[in-house]
Amino acid sequence: MVWKRGGLVAEVRSQPYSRVALLHLDETQPVVLEGPAAVIWELIDGHRSEREIFNELEETFEDVMGEMQAQAELFLASLEARRLIEPARAA
Repeated sequence: MVWKRGGLVAEVRSQPYSRVALLHLDETQPVVLEGPAAVIWELIDGHRSEREIFNELEETFEDVMGEMQAQAELFLASLEARRLIEPARAA
């Protein structure tokens, strides 16, 4: 699956991009992402597949417990449920 950022999502980044605040414009509560969650957000570009995102995470963070991919999949599902990301259309 390839994801892109939702069209009705506003974002504010801290310097040096270690935190990202997201707000779907139909909602009232922002979502603040830090650490691996903020990295995943940066990798969602409408071009990278989930596999490519997981590979980038594994290169950036140590996965001692072997649970990173499962956690990333759950995180992506939560972003989709909040309408912060949506499937990218196939070219």
